[in-house]
Amino acid sequence: MLRVTKLADYGIVMLTYFATHSGSTFNARDVAKVVRLPLPVVSKVLKLLSRHGLLASQRGIKGGYGLARAAQDITVAEIIRALEGPIAVTECSDSLHGDCDLQVGCPVRTNWHLINRAIHDALEKITLAEMTQPLPQPVVQFSGMEPVRQFQA
Repeated sequence: MLRVTKLADYGIVMLTYFATHSGSTFNARDVAKVVRLPLPVVSKVLKLLSRHGLLASQRGIKGGYGLARAAQDITVAEIIRALEGPIAVTECSDSLHGDCDLQVGCPVRTNWHLINRAIHDALEKITLAEMTQPLPQPVVQFSGMEPVRQFQA
């Protein structure tokens, strides 16, 4: 099963909060209360997002964090990379760590790269601004035996 880590999930939740309050600055304690996560976790995520240029930090009495760029200019792929590192479905898809023992003679290695590229491209197309908007209600249609989910506009 492919899953985004809790840290990346938390980061997306926090950034959507910042995006819905564009131009505002919040300290870690305020963010922790709103997103209902422990302060140490929130602090860690905010520092990582700041280090990767997604949040700007400001020191002082009225200090805190705010978006470094417009929400429509931040992609989900950037957020995941900031918190998890390179997006890779398998070990051989990760250009930094390619640790697979079967890598040299693997008959499906190039296919994994194709799958990894498709996932990466899909995540690059989704912006933080889009993540702040709720999806419309899904409509379930049956095609044969398997349900097919489509979204109404």
